[in-house]
Amino acid sequence: MESADQRGWDELIPEVLGSIFSNLSLEDVLTVVPIVCKSWYKVVMGPYCWQIIDIEEWSDHQCHLNQIERMLWLLIPRTNGSFRKLSVSRLQYDHAFSFIADNSHSLQILRLTRSKISDSIVEQLADRLSSLTFLDLSYCDKIGTRALEAIGKHCKSLVGLCFNMHPLDMWEKPSKKDEAHAIATTMTKLKHLELTYICIDTTSVLEIICNCPNLEFIDVRGNWDVKLDNKWLKDKFSKLTVLGPHVVDHLEKHCCYECEDSSNYSDSDYGSWDESDDDGRLEIILYQGQDEDCDDGWPPSP
Repeated sequence: MESADQRGWDELIPEVLGSIFSNLSLEDVLTVVPIVCKSWYKVVMGPYCWQIIDIEEWSDHQCHLNQIERMLWLLIPRTNGSFRKLSVSRLQYDHAFSFIADNSHSLQILRLTRSKISDSIVEQLADRLSSLTFLDLSYCDKIGTRALEAIGKHCKSLVGLCFNMHPLDMWEKPSKKDEAHAIATTMTKLKHLELTYICIDTTSVLEIICNCPNLEFIDVRGNWDVKLDNKWLKDKFSKLTVLGPHVVDHLEKHCCYECEDSSNYSDSDYGSWDESDDDGRLEIILYQGQDEDCDDGWPPSP
C-alpha cells in the first residue's frame, strides 16, 4: 500500500495545486506547468491559479501596450469572476476597464497605476466594484472628482486608497482640492490614504482627517501648501500617522508626524490579495494543450 507521502501530485485537489502554482512566475504558470500533465493543465486553465492576477511589473516593461490588454483577455476569463486581486499598469482604453468591471464580482484589491482610463468610465461602472477594499489609481491623470465620488458612493467597504501623482505633473496640472473633498465626504471608512504631489492645501487634508475617523495613515508628501500642527494632531488623532509634506530620505524617520507606532501596510490589510523578455515584448508562447477528453500524449503526473 502506498504511504501518504508517496501519493502523486495529481491526487491533490485543484485548490491546493492552484495555491502552489501561484508561487511560480507568470511565465512558468503559462508555459511550463500546462505541459507537465493533464491534471496540471486543467488547473491552469481553471480559476484556481488566478485568484490573484499580478501583472503590474510585467505591464511596466511592455513596449507594445496592446499586449497588456491581450493578457487580461487571456487570464480574467479563466477566473470565472472569482479573482480577488488584480494588479496591472498602463491600461490605455476605457473598454479594458469595462472588461475588468464586468468580471469583478469578487474583486477586493485593484491596482490600475499609470492608466489612461477616463473619469466618465469609472463613474459609470463604479457600482460594479462594490466589493473593493483597496484601490490604487496612482498616476491616472484622467481620473477626477466624478470618478472618486462614484467610488466612494458605491464601494462602501473601501479602506485603502492610493491617488498619487508624478512630481513633474504638479507644475502643469491644477490643484485637486475638489478630489480631496470628494474623498473626505464619500470615503469615510478609509484607514490608509496616499495623496502625494496633488497640490492640495491644509484645509483639504484637515477635512479628510476630520471626516475619516478610522484613518491610521495619510501620505501628503509633495503638497507644499500643507501646514500641520504636530502637537494638535497628536492630541486629537492619537492613532494617526502623517507622512509629509516634506520629502526627505526614506531613512529619516522624523519625516513622519508619528502619534503612535505606525503599522507596516500591505495588501493583506485590505482583503485577500511580470515577466517579460529582454526587449519587453510579449513572447510567452502559451501551451494550448490537447483535447482534455483525449489521454494520448499526456505525460504521467510527477
